[in-house]
Amino acid sequence: MLFNKRDDKNENLKQADAAVLSSPAFSIFKSGTAGRNFGDFIFENITRFFAFLLLSFVLIMVYEMLRKSIPSIEKFGWGFITSMSWDPVQDEYGALPFIFGTLYSSLIALVIALPLSVGIAIFLSEFAPKWLEQPMSLLVELLAAIPSIVYGLFGMFVLTPWLRKVVEPFLGDHLGFIFLFKGPPYGLGMLAAALILAVMILPIITSISRDIMKSIPDTQREAAFALGATKWEVVKVVLTGAKSGILGATLLGLGRAVGETMAVTMVIGNRPDISFSLFDPGHTMASVLANEFTEATSDLYISSLIEIALLLFVLTVILNAIARLIVWSVTKKYDRRY
Repeated sequence: MLFNKRDDKNENLKQADAAVLSSPAFSIFKSGTAGRNFGDFIFENITRFFAFLLLSFVLIMVYEMLRKSIPSIEKFGWGFITSMSWDPVQDEYGALPFIFGTLYSSLIALVIALPLSVGIAIFLSEFAPKWLEQPMSLLVELLAAIPSIVYGLFGMFVLTPWLRKVVEPFLGDHLGFIFLFKGPPYGLGMLAAALILAVMILPIITSISRDIMKSIPDTQREAAFALGATKWEVVKVVLTGAKSGILGATLLGLGRAVGETMAVTMVIGNRPDISFSLFDPGHTMASVLANEFTEATSDLYISSLIEIALLLFVLTVILNAIARLIVWSVTKKYDRRY
């Protein structure tokens, strides 16, 4: 009798399972799991559309800049990059002073900002107590949120008068024999632009370097301590592991400095000359676009400015792509979940 009841119960369960398997709802679920669910299909293609929309937007930008710079490319060719002449009256244009000013101001800013950024990152990741690390990290990151026009106004009304009256006369009197510190103290010039850029890229390099150092496994620190290493020797171990990531952060900061416009335009002096003196005014690719685009009267003038924009776009993309690849490789290598 007991076995008969069990057989009846099993038979009822089999019939219920057969009814569920043959139902339309299960057919839809089966087709969605074995093939593709309709909702997942829609969501996947919408996100794919957004991704390709962004890519299309970038490609359209490149196409339009390339198309509208064709008159300048056809007339000047590669000489546009190597020429120092910028004369709208004669319709003669060369981008070399602007390329030089962009790279020179950015590199000087990097020389100033890199030691400060790495030092702050070391303190935050290796020495600062928990109650101090978070507030200081927040303050550093807030520097990146300040609009560039605010930096520019600070540079014009606070930094450049101080440089003209105090810093540049002192440097000229004591270090004037060095080519970097020759010339009259204008205040507006490469030194002011480099200092403003250094402050602007400092939070980028600091934040990424701190994250890279924190991604180094604690086992490496513990192993170094176990071998009798001092705290400074442990920091050197961490820096050795994070050097590629710090390089990537540096390139990201350089990319920000290369593309900065308003703050640099307000303090660099805007003179298309090539001079290694930090006291002399200069020009950058971004600042010449901001200053002269509304004043361009001829088609060749506009085309030359658009070609400068294209060069700036290509340079910025290359720097940021290299930096992202370096940071990605380091964070993947030292993933804490490894």
